Amino acid sequence: MTAITCIRIDHTALQYPLNLKGAAAAARLIAAALRDEGIEAEASDAAAQIRIELPTTQLAAASTMLASLQLI
Repeated sequence: MTAITCIRIDHTALQYPLNLKGAAAAARLIAAALRDEGIEAEASDAAAQIRIELPTTQLAAASTMLASLQLI
């Protein structure tokens, strides 16, 4: 069994140009960017947050990538 980590990002924290997209579109773009970096992630629009789920073993790489996009 693989441990799963969930990262939540408030919609209001999204930077340009993601803040111009709908939340669902922003989630798809974030998930695609993570996958481009080799990170197995799923992102979705959940209430007032973008919810990103990924294997815990990839948390450091995902955090680095999300920080480079100024999302965390």
